[in-house]
Amino acid sequence: MTVTYRIEHRMYFRYAAPAEDSVMTLYICPLRDRVQLVREFFVETQPDGTLFEFNDPFGNTGHFLERPRVRDELRVVARSTVELGPLGSAPERLDSEAWTRLGRTAHNIAFWPMLHPSHFVAPTPALEKFLETHGIAPGDDPLVSTRELCATLYSVLEYAPGETTVDSPIDRILDTGRGVCQDYAHLMAAVLRGWGIPCRYVSGYLGPAAAGLAEGESHAWVEAWFPGSGWIGFDPTNDTEGDERHIRVAVGRDYADVPPTRGTFRGAAGSVLDTEVVIERIDDADSPDQD
Repeated sequence: MTVTYRIEHRMYFRYAAPAEDSVMTLYICPLRDRVQLVREFFVETQPDGTLFEFNDPFGNTGHFLERPRVRDELRVVARSTVELGPLGSAPERLDSEAWTRLGRTAHNIAFWPMLHPSHFVAPTPALEKFLETHGIAPGDDPLVSTRELCATLYSVLEYAPGETTVDSPIDRILDTGRGVCQDYAHLMAAVLRGWGIPCRYVSGYLGPAAAGLAEGESHAWVEAWFPGSGWIGFDPTNDTEGDERHIRVAVGRDYADVPPTRGTFRGAAGSVLDTEVVIERIDDADSPDQD
């Protein structure tokens, strides 16, 4: 099944006083690969100005902007049309040599960043205690073990917006049992990397389950690599594998690599960011004419 999404991502940076030399990096352009086709993408800003596009080391498309002077608000609006699918289904199990073959990835430089600790994904004493408390350990099949981990995180953690911030370490959600999708993804990545399974952080959007229009927000999940199957998505916030609802924007070691926005400005006042995301889903039978 092919699904088309129209996405509008609006960001409003409000300043209490005029800001000088506002510079910003954006990761809001959806990924282009064999299962995700980006038919349209453009960004508007107010104040208007040049937008520079670049490709980062993980294959993401980023954008950079500089605005010499902003009076009280910088607006960034990104509009995308993305076509997904059909997606291949993951196997039920892997063969008996899967763990052995996964062990060989430790010597593959391409997997090195997704096997080792990063800014938000690292082993801690709190993580060790969490694994012991909930009896979380790898079994004889790495794919089955990953599915079980995804289900366990969903069942023992509580989704609680506002409980954490973008800078929260995994110890925060481990201490309270409450967090958001970013925290779930960082925690799952920390466990999988500890097991020797390459795991990367994914930022993107979660589209509606049926055709229609919905207000949403940015979302985060993980992708784990398995021999013979490649990268498979897991969304512990919703206890599901990656499907036609998961619109991928960028991948990295963790949130620090691919935040939707990162920037700075010169001025005495602070800033406040408001975001709005609207996603329209169009199933294949209702899709617009193809080129």
